Amino acid sequence: MGKRKIISEEELAEMMEPGPGDVYGVVVKLLGYDRALVRCQDGYDRLCRIRGKLKRRIWIKPGDVVLVSPWEFQREKRGDIIWRYTKNQAEWLRRQGKLTI
Repeated sequence: MGKRKIISEEELAEMMEPGPGDVYGVVVKLLGYDRALVRCQDGYDRLCRIRGKLKRRIWIKPGDVVLVSPWEFQREKRGDIIWRYTKNQAEWLRRQGKLTI
């Protein structure tokens, strides 16, 4: 059985939209434990922590599109990864013009 490449309405309905202050990013490098270096859409490279809820359920690889919530302090340097988008969802975001990385 191959991977599914069809974008369905159900899959798009599950996508998490960025809240106030959240930014899209692309994982550049995994740094071990629960940390990753993410290049964000606002131009900063952030050292991000993978939330425990995600860490136990999904795998994050370099090149994945993620949603980052910057910390209140050290806003330009640190953040939390709160969502990972599938390849189909990332393509849809690119076609909509929301993702420019």
